Amino acid sequence: MTIERMEPSDHDAHVESLSAITLATHDMARAVRFYEALGFRMLYGGANDAFTSFALGSSYLNLTSETHGPINFWGRVIIYVSDVDAFYRKVLAHGIEPQFAPRDAPWNERYFHLTDPDGHELSFARPL
Repeated sequence: MTIERMEPSDHDAHVESLSAITLATHDMARAVRFYEALGFRMLYGGANDAFTSFALGSSYLNLTSETHGPINFWGRVIIYVSDVDAFYRKVLAHGIEPQFAPRDAPWNERYFHLTDPDGHELSFARPL
């Protein structure tokens, strides 16, 4: 008897939860001090890094450094999905063009970004 391994269909890929919100800052050191003063626990990055992540219950608050000119980037919402690659294919099948194909990040997530019709950046991710 041969047992076939069933691959999940791209239609099975679904949103699971809100993972994080990423906010832009001109001054990472000042922003890190502020969130640490509020009692947020730093998980990644720091005052001298371009990207910092804080624990926020079961979610995260991320900071990204924008050093040139006014902040034209408000931030990004990060949404966990059941399967990043399958969700990416599902997005493509609906005619939506992500900014890049799924990739692995040094903070141990697989992710890709897209922009909604109003210019809001959405990131779809899954822990590695």
